[in-house]
Amino acid sequence: MKHLLFFLLVLFTISCSGGRKNEFRPPAGTNLQFRELAKTWDEAIPLGNGMIGALIWEKEGKLRFSLDRADLWDLRPMENLDKPEWKFSWVKEQWEKDTYQNVQQMFDAPYDRNPAPSKIPGGAIEFNISSFGKVISAELDLETAVCNITWDSGITMQAFINAGKTTGWFRFTGLKSNLVFDLLPPPYTISSDTAVDNSHSGQDLRLLGYPAGEMWAEQNHVMYLQEGWGGFRYQISLRFKEEKDVTEGCWSISSEYPGWEKQEPAVNQTALSMKESFSKELKLHKNWWNNYWSKSSISIPDEVLQKQWYLEIYKLGATTGNGAPPISLQAIWTADNGKLPPWKGDFHHDLNTQLSYWPAYSSNHMEQEKGYTDWLQKNRPEFEKYTSNYYQVKGLNVPGVTTITGQPMGGWIQYSFGPTVSAWLGHHFYLHWRYTKDRDFLEKEAYPWIRDVAQFLDELSVKEADGKRKLPLSSSPEIFNNSRQAWFDQTTNFDLGLIRWTFEKAAELAAELGKADEASKWKQILCQWPEYDIDPATGFTFIKGVPYNESHRHFSHLIAFHPLGNIDMSKGEEDHKIIKSTIETLDRIGPDWWCGYSYSWLGNLKARAFDGNGAAEALRIFSECFCLKNSFHVNGDQTKSGKSKFVYRPFTLEGNFAFASGLQEMLLQSHTGIIRVFPAVPQEWKDLSFNKLRAEGAFLISARMENGIVNRMEIESEKGGEIKIFNPFKNADIKASAPYELKDNILILNTKAGQEITIKN
Repeated sequence: MKHLLFFLLVLFTISCSGGRKNEFRPPAGTNLQFRELAKTWDEAIPLGNGMIGALIWEKEGKLRFSLDRADLWDLRPMENLDKPEWKFSWVKEQWEKDTYQNVQQMFDAPYDRNPAPSKIPGGAIEFNISSFGKVISAELDLETAVCNITWDSGITMQAFINAGKTTGWFRFTGLKSNLVFDLLPPPYTISSDTAVDNSHSGQDLRLLGYPAGEMWAEQNHVMYLQEGWGGFRYQISLRFKEEKDVTEGCWSISSEYPGWEKQEPAVNQTALSMKESFSKELKLHKNWWNNYWSKSSISIPDEVLQKQWYLEIYKLGATTGNGAPPISLQAIWTADNGKLPPWKGDFHHDLNTQLSYWPAYSSNHMEQEKGYTDWLQKNRPEFEKYTSNYYQVKGLNVPGVTTITGQPMGGWIQYSFGPTVSAWLGHHFYLHWRYTKDRDFLEKEAYPWIRDVAQFLDELSVKEADGKRKLPLSSSPEIFNNSRQAWFDQTTNFDLGLIRWTFEKAAELAAELGKADEASKWKQILCQWPEYDIDPATGFTFIKGVPYNESHRHFSHLIAFHPLGNIDMSKGEEDHKIIKSTIETLDRIGPDWWCGYSYSWLGNLKARAFDGNGAAEALRIFSECFCLKNSFHVNGDQTKSGKSKFVYRPFTLEGNFAFASGLQEMLLQSHTGIIRVFPAVPQEWKDLSFNKLRAEGAFLISARMENGIVNRMEIESEKGGEIKIFNPFKNADIKASAPYELKDNILILNTKAGQEITIKN
């Protein structure tokens, strides 16, 4: 009898674990599936592991792997940033004299004129598939992050980039003859004859002035070495083996630059990986992705939005980790068209990097997000140097446009040298603390960052006759572009939102750490800043006298609402009115000059306003009109259906990730300290669920709705402490596996670290 009970228990355990796997892996229908290969690089099947990436597509009848690595950069300094005029005070002086064209020529123009600094492409592998026949299936399997291609001749290919190593693999089966393939360099020295497109590509690669790369070939091994600027070098190694009707190969890219940490050369990495074999590395790779997908899942009745969410969470895993730098504009999928990538593939900290990490928190992928704050900390000395040289004050600010090493790059200086860039970046330090409750991180990283930003803003600001503070010059991305008119002598709602948030959170975190004097200091300074300029009829203005009265891609003026939450629905009727009128104004003026990321951001805004129908509509427009067939966000309306007057197709990633964040905001919100499940779902959504979404306070939340009624919640408390939940149950008969209090329709539970609690109706 004991043996029977044991056997039944084992069967039950296997059944439960199997069910758990099915519950968390991407559901059927979310894979990328095609009947042909893409004919352009930006519609390719994307593979990546944070540090290296590949785009799989067809070019001139050949199967092409466009290879990339995150730290392939030309790091020559931007022109004129060593001039004595490179000072915020000089910019202000030129603005006051109405000679602002001097500033534009000195600091804006070089960004467009010079090809570098810039992200650069790696190379490509091309396979001769002329005898393979017709492609009958080309698929990206999200669960395993493997590309599978099948031809009607019976030949198949599998390709993946090892999630835990800097190596990529391919395997062809069913071959009738030897596979012919080549390792190709980017066209650094020859004309690429690339057709003109509307992808906002940069200048020709030849303008970088690189010498021709060197290629070596020996039995079953090809290697390419490219010299760049200033001692930068990178190498690509490709090894392969052929057995009967099977050919499999392994590739890697390594880079080196004076002063960088020594890397294992690509030639050594491929040699070691070939000893392990395709099958062994594929198994390790699948294990990583299985663990990744186990972090969270969703199930909603809208197939378009559900598929897009899983594709975005896939891209989050593919563009982060492995010690990689933050997600740049295109991350490890640099343009493969003979030109530099759109906007140099750099790090834009006036929106792009920030939005790219929005979904990491509540999707429970904190390990992916940590690379962002790690990079900011690593480059802190560079940022402090910039703050001292350009602003001539103490504290901490960050250039709004940077290289991979944190160097300023110029461009429109209202934003590339903006005064509140580090404040918005500080929001991510704060969120990491709130979502993890990692006290060591609070003490050593979050508070020191926000404290030093507060010091910078304190020293930079000036007091007016009424005792109120302001910035010497202020802007609002990217209102009036880079004209003189884009600067204001009063503080915009954008800058003010970030400033008020910084001093508020500096005080909050100082108090949390028992630093009463510092908390008091930050509170006093906060009181010296003015309140936001609000028009009763239209909501947030950009600044007094400049209303939101024409369509614009960047919703910078309402940052205090989202993502900062200084203005919030939870704070009373006045805030409710401001939010309602602001969003009504956005809708009324319309999307003429919105980009795709504008719709993603709008989805977040409407979710925060508890408008489920509006949020879903905005996100659906993003997915259907502003994404290519491989799900890449390309800024412009690809349907030309009037969703925007921008119809170009520069590929950038922030819109993709902001989409995922918007959908998560529809399912779970916790930014007020009170958790809400399904706070903003459309009325027609009756059956839906999510598993292990993360809430502030380090709580993992799962919830289920059936027939429009929430009937179950599960809570995992990582660090313990009190949890408050807005009561989602319609029936008063609430059953919980732990004691609770119901007060003003708020469920209050005191939890212990590691405790799991079930609440059902």
